[in-house]
Amino acid sequence: MATQPIYQFYSCLKDYQPVIWRRFQVAGNVSLARLGYILMTMYEMQASHLFCIDYFLKEDLLDYLREKNLPTEDMRWNRPEVIHYEVLTEESLPDTETERTMDATAMTLRRLSNTPGLRLCMQYDYGDGWEVELRLEQVFQDDALPGKLLPRVLEGEGFGIIEDCGGVSGLERLAKAFQKKKGREYNEFSEWLGVKELDLSAFDIDDMNYRLKKVPRIYRDAYELGLQPTKQSLALLERKYLK
Repeated sequence: MATQPIYQFYSCLKDYQPVIWRRFQVAGNVSLARLGYILMTMYEMQASHLFCIDYFLKEDLLDYLREKNLPTEDMRWNRPEVIHYEVLTEESLPDTETERTMDATAMTLRRLSNTPGLRLCMQYDYGDGWEVELRLEQVFQDDALPGKLLPRVLEGEGFGIIEDCGGVSGLERLAKAFQKKKGREYNEFSEWLGVKELDLSAFDIDDMNYRLKKVPRIYRDAYELGLQPTKQSLALLERKYLK
């Protein structure tokens, strides 16, 4: 049974149309690093770039004060406004006056917040600039729910990203090219990806929930232990089980 509180989020790929989104549930004891691996799995990210989970500390506190009808005008602020949670490396984001970087493996959702409305954002591949926005919808207890079912996607739309395509604008160009199925861009993208067909509106919830039980562990091993995927893991990542 799920002994931890269950966190339900709505998430979407920022700035892309039509909206690519997921509604999903995770246990409250997951680290922010594992939350990142779960998001990567849901949005077809291949764990080949740095990432962070942004927590908007000042915004969260202001929302809390407003909810409790407490004054905000005289709030004194001597803390960072945004905290980046990363798997810390020498390349981690530097601290600034308003932003701080902390260890994503050491912070759990339950310790961070249990207030619906909490907003987080995952940044992935700082060059292409992918962002996945999250809003906490509810926190609840369900002792009858088997813990092995978490994490799980409840619903969603759209495939996800294509690695190294140039961010949202590149994904839009790629989607248009595969809709036309002709022209120079289609030929270039088709040769690059090694496919003739690509439907970025596709979303298989059963396959996604299957992958959520297996892929985040592979990504954890890569980011936290520096381990290369095994042949079995590569076969899973490449969906060879569907062939």
